Amino acid sequence: MGDVTSQERHRERVPGGGSRPLGGAGSAPPDAPGTGADRGSGRPGPDDGSREREQPQDVWPVVSALARAFDTHGEAQGMTREQQWTLQVLKLSEETGEAAQAVIGVQGTNPRKGYSHAWEDVHAEVADVAITGLVALARMRPDDAADFLGRQLARQAARFPAAWRPDSEPSPADGGQAPPSGAPYRA
Repeated sequence: MGDVTSQERHRERVPGGGSRPLGGAGSAPPDAPGTGADRGSGRPGPDDGSREREQPQDVWPVVSALARAFDTHGEAQGMTREQQWTLQVLKLSEETGEAAQAVIGVQGTNPRKGYSHAWEDVHAEVADVAITGLVALARMRPDDAADFLGRQLARQAARFPAAWRPDSEPSPADGGQAPPSGAPYRA
């Protein structure tokens, strides 16, 4: 979902204005020392000051605008609401597949492509999945998407009581330690 396609993110600029796929069979992982994920790829790096737009503080106005734009396009194509929703969910599946492809590329498990992706690519693809999901929800529930998502989030979080307890042990994502392998699950 962006201006840069997945394939473009995975290409490296070469002298003379051309490009070639990043990595390849037998190549070093993209995040190996001296092979920075953004070096020579033509992608903006974190410190190059090339941000085109300010990041939105609240995602819902942007998501709603995208949903309206896609709805307008679908209506112009003569599609029913249900057809548009179906295609949006299929797009969500496509984005999920691209995230999976990026993980395979990070691991270098495709012998034909080798190490073709960096974790930054996985992050971008997962963000695309989230954005596409939010747009799908906004298209299906234009009047209450944010509230509906909030209720669903609360329902899911209630299944994991430790996530709601302020005195709970920190998760690995919060800098805590993961339980030892084989440790019983504590809810």
